[in-house]
Amino acid sequence: MSSAPASAPPFSDSKAGEVEASTQIVEARLAAGGKIVVDETRFQDELRTKGFGEKEDHYVLKPYEALYLMHTKRLMLKNKPDLTFHSLFELQLKYDKNIMTKFLIYRDLRSRGYVAKEGFGFGNDFRVYERGEYEKKPAKYVVFGINEGTNMTAKDLAEAIDQIEKMGKEAVVAVIERRGEVIYYKASKMRFIENKYYRQNSE
Repeated sequence: MSSAPASAPPFSDSKAGEVEASTQIVEARLAAGGKIVVDETRFQDELRTKGFGEKEDHYVLKPYEALYLMHTKRLMLKNKPDLTFHSLFELQLKYDKNIMTKFLIYRDLRSRGYVAKEGFGFGNDFRVYERGEYEKKPAKYVVFGINEGTNMTAKDLAEAIDQIEKMGKEAVVAVIERRGEVIYYKASKMRFIENKYYRQNSE
């Protein structure tokens, strides 16, 4: 297994997030279980084109999506107009102890101009699309997050990378430092070729 920092592409700095910030304020409502529901079609269409939310029984924002939109002052909860970002975060923390990890990765990816959607169950993971390819091509990357200092066995990491590569996607590990900064590492399995000469001479 090998890894290399991805400070250069695929996850380089971008001004794309600044353009996205011009999006109108979306109106939604806080429902049971901490769900964020968008009722109006005009807001649903706006969100869908930018890669936010999913159609379930209602059109629903993932908790980290709602936090990101509120953080960027683009979300208002009609039935809780005074709810702040911090209050919403504390509420979502009751339902998901990893919400901070997910939010930090999601916010960072969005700020770089990438569309990120729910992952495949590798933990705090996202499907990430190349810029301009959302709804045109499948996600190119699977990004999964690890907090600095978190214990993860090499076996578990290798198995996750193996499964991601079998899907035809590139595995990227997002390490969250204690200050909240996200550093990306492209990961791949390294296979060593048997050295027959060495084996013969060591017998």
